[in-house]
Amino acid sequence: MKERKTLVLGASPNPERFSCRAVKKLVEHNFPVVAVGLRAGQISGVPVLKLFPDVQDIDTITVYVGPKNQPVYYDYILAVNPRCVIFNPGTENPEFEKILQNKGIQVVRDCTLIMLDKGTY
Repeated sequence: MKERKTLVLGASPNPERFSCRAVKKLVEHNFPVVAVGLRAGQISGVPVLKLFPDVQDIDTITVYVGPKNQPVYYDYILAVNPRCVIFNPGTENPEFEKILQNKGIQVVRDCTLIMLDKGTY
């Protein structure tokens, strides 16, 4: 497995959601994945964990939560201390991006699905 363990924040087992597609595609590309969402379930064998699970060794968090719903996750994301946070289209949040950058966390505005398809993930 690749070393870039990824937490998908806002993961949904609904196959219509981009977060579900992201978990599936990360699994297909052999990335270790942790899925965190509001509803329990499974995506490609990955359990969707609720609330703020204790996780270790997360390299990247890819965000599928809109900016208005992100403040509740600020402390959690900072505590996880990822190397990088990806804000997918529609999740951009300049306020939080600045906080992350001030903590030395890389901020990327891009689409995880496209990054995986292009080989830039």
